[in-house]
Amino acid sequence: MLRPSFAFKLAGRSGSSRKLWAVLSVLLGSLGFLLFQGGKLALMLFVIIFILSVYLLLGQWSGIKRTKGIRTLKHNESGTTIEAGSTLEVTIQLQIPGFWPMPYLFVKDRLVHKSGRELTFEATVVPDWKRRAQWEYKTPAMRRGHYVFGTTECVTEDVFGLFEHKGELELPQSISVLPQTVPIREWQQFHQMVKGTNHQSSTTRAARETTQINGVREYIYGDRLSRIHWNATAKTGTWKSKEFERESLPKTYLFLDRSLRSYQDPDPFELAVSAAASMFQYGAHRGLALGLISCGADDKYFEPRPGQAQYHAVMQHLIDVEADGVYGARQVLMEKIHMLAPGSFIKLISPVSGDGMLELLVWLKQQQMKPCHLWVNPDAARREAWVKQLKSRGIVCYAVQHLSELPFQLGGGR
Repeated sequence: MLRPSFAFKLAGRSGSSRKLWAVLSVLLGSLGFLLFQGGKLALMLFVIIFILSVYLLLGQWSGIKRTKGIRTLKHNESGTTIEAGSTLEVTIQLQIPGFWPMPYLFVKDRLVHKSGRELTFEATVVPDWKRRAQWEYKTPAMRRGHYVFGTTECVTEDVFGLFEHKGELELPQSISVLPQTVPIREWQQFHQMVKGTNHQSSTTRAARETTQINGVREYIYGDRLSRIHWNATAKTGTWKSKEFERESLPKTYLFLDRSLRSYQDPDPFELAVSAAASMFQYGAHRGLALGLISCGADDKYFEPRPGQAQYHAVMQHLIDVEADGVYGARQVLMEKIHMLAPGSFIKLISPVSGDGMLELLVWLKQQQMKPCHLWVNPDAARREAWVKQLKSRGIVCYAVQHLSELPFQLGGGR
C-alpha cells in the first residue's frame, strides 16, 4: 500500500541507548528476583524475559543492513526515455538475509530531478517466509527533465516497536523525460509562410519532391499506394513509405524565447518547449531541415539540417532547457542575425505580444527574413486583435492556449 505522507520514525542514538539499558535492567531485575526469591514463578519469569531480551538484542543482526534488491521500470519500449505527462511504473524486489523474525518492512524510494526537486514514495510491505518482499508503485505524471533514483531506505521494527533497524540500497538508475508533443498531420501554410503570401506557386515548386529515393520512413496516413516500400514493409512487419529527396527550400529556424521576463509561471514555458518539440517531430517525419535558436544561461544554435541525428540532438537539448535568459528576443536575434541567410523563415515561439514584438517582427522583415509568431498562452482579450494586426502587416500568427490546439492552428486538423 502506497502511503506518500508516511514519515519514518528513526530513533536517535540516545533513545536507542536508553531502551537498551531498560531491557538489560529488566533482565537483571528478573535474574535478581530468581536468585533471591526462587521458586517456579521467578524461574518462569526469568526464562520469558531472557527469551524476549535475546530476541530484542538479536535485532541488531537482523540482516536488513545487507538487504539486496532489484528495481524494474515498466514503461514504453523507448528504453529509459519517456514523454512528459506519462507515468512510470516501478517494481522493487527485496531479499533480506538472515533468520530474525521481520513482521513488516518500511520502504522509501526517492526520485531526484536534476534541479534538485525530489519525489518521495513510501510504503509498508510484508516479507514472505523466505524474507522476500516486492513493492510496486506508480509515479505521478512526470515533468520534463532528467531524473536519477536516489538511495532506497528499508526500516523494520521488532514486534513491540521498541527498536528500529535501518538499511540502505544503492540502485542507481536514470530517466530522461522528453517534452510533451502532439502529432501534426500537416502544416498547410508552411510553403506560404516560407515564400510569403504572394509566392505560393513558386513555393510549391520549390517544395516539390524529386524522383530520387532518399531512404525509408514511417508510413503516414494518407500516403499514396505508389509510395509504399513493400520490401521494407515485409521485413519489418510495419508499414513503410519511400522517402524522396526534396528540392531545396529556404532555411527554417525556430526561435525559442527563454527570457526570464517573458514568463510569469512555468506552464507557458512548458507549452513553448512542447510546441518546439512538436514542430521538430513534424519536420523529422517529413524530412524538413529545421534549425533552432535557444539562448538563455546557455547559448545553443542548431543549423537547419534534416535527419534523425538533428532531431535527437535538439530533443536532448529541450529536455533540460529553462527560461533563464537575461536578454529579450530582440537582443538575441540582433546578435544572431548575421548567422541567418536572407530569405530564411523564422518562427518565434513566445508569450510576448504588443509593440515590442511588433517592432521585432517588422525589423526581421526589413532584414529580408520571413517571420512568424507562435503566440503561446495568449491573452484572451487581445487574441483576435493581435492576430489581425500581424496579418495586416503580412505576418502569420498562431495563438495557442493548449498544446492540443497546435495541429488545428497549423491547418492539419485536430
